[in-house]
Amino acid sequence: MMLFGRKNKKPSFNAYAVVTGAGSGIGRSFALELAKRKATVVCADINLTGAEETVRLIEQLGAKAFAIQCDVSQAEQVKSLAEQAEHLMQHPVTLVINNAGVGLGGKFDEISLDDWQWVTNINLWGVIHGCHYFVPKFKQLGYGAIINVASAASYTAAPEMTAYNVTKAGVRALSETLYAELGKFNVKVNVLCPTLVPTNIIKNGRIPGRYSKLADHALMNFALTTSDAVARLTLNRLDAGELYTIPQLDAKLFWLMKRTSPVLYTKFLGLSYSLFK
Repeated sequence: MMLFGRKNKKPSFNAYAVVTGAGSGIGRSFALELAKRKATVVCADINLTGAEETVRLIEQLGAKAFAIQCDVSQAEQVKSLAEQAEHLMQHPVTLVINNAGVGLGGKFDEISLDDWQWVTNINLWGVIHGCHYFVPKFKQLGYGAIINVASAASYTAAPEMTAYNVTKAGVRALSETLYAELGKFNVKVNVLCPTLVPTNIIKNGRIPGRYSKLADHALMNFALTTSDAVARLTLNRLDAGELYTIPQLDAKLFWLMKRTSPVLYTKFLGLSYSLFK
């Protein structure tokens, strides 16, 4: 039953949206693109200053936005975010973008259990919390939309990224399941799986010193897209009812290789790692 008007066939337009990790990077790009599509946006971030800056940029576009500090690893804070967002916007939330995430690299036996807990709490549990508190509201409303930000790491299985890969694979599996489960409730789901996108994920992550400068250089200089382009494409694919957004050519190539011949792909990956490491 639809309690608040009728279903929007293109959920990114005129949305009442919540974006986590909206203080920078892809999250900020999502928030700004939504504003251009006449959305009202709640910008959530653990860094309140970043979220407030995004709000200022949205207001310069003539749209309405609000900033809320939120640590997505904490269930109670995400629950409060869902409640505050509806109150601030004076309308049920119609779109949630679970974007907040961190990077973690290193050899498997160098990663501490504390590191595992940290990255899992943010990258996986943060998305679970977002879905947990917004999905019931969408079902009650009669429509809604979810974008979960995963990564090409969810299927490339690159060495020395074990924990990060696992969290992003979980996000992708969650999204695939929700896509199948929520369709009959008019809730659209899209999962974003990019490779390199220029963001602060390296600076805000836990990357071994021997890799951090190289990784940051690659992120800023060899990305085959921009965060703005990724946000725009993802919202368009959500509107079209597509499950996956795989924006770059390299991400598409890895996806094809892994899907068509997973064993051969993994053997090739291991051989390449042993030769070049």
